[in-house]
Amino acid sequence: MDVTRRQIIIAAVGLTSIAPFAAIAQGAPSIHVLKDPNCSCCRVWADILRAEGFRVTEERSFGTLLVRHKLDNGIPQEMISCHTGEIEGYMIEGHVPAADIRRLLDERPDAVGLAVPGMPYGSPGMGPEDQREAYDVFLIRRDGNTEVFTSYEAA
Repeated sequence: MDVTRRQIIIAAVGLTSIAPFAAIAQGAPSIHVLKDPNCSCCRVWADILRAEGFRVTEERSFGTLLVRHKLDNGIPQEMISCHTGEIEGYMIEGHVPAADIRRLLDERPDAVGLAVPGMPYGSPGMGPEDQREAYDVFLIRRDGNTEVFTSYEAA
């Protein structure tokens, strides 16, 4: 089969037009989420991260197995929430906004990760943001201490 010059040009233009999208997909941060399979807010949080450009994989885990995983990976008991994400060496506990995860990855502090303890209404996956209650995102240091990373005021 002979390939014409026109076919080569059309193929090259097609490849160059999709190349930026492939680069974006490859550059998207990947987060692995451990969650209770029956928890709808965990599913919504994962969907929000996907919509924000993260590549999300999910793993079913629940009960003491999930709690043990959190504690074994440096999440203090008072910071525990419903699901746990793992991204580039950091733990993400609970309904942490995508912007805070991106900031964590940009700043790269020496830390375990981020946590939004409990399930504050209006945090990502927990109801409408325009009705949110005030909550904090905490940075978990390697020594177990925590500090406020970001504060969100009530809407």
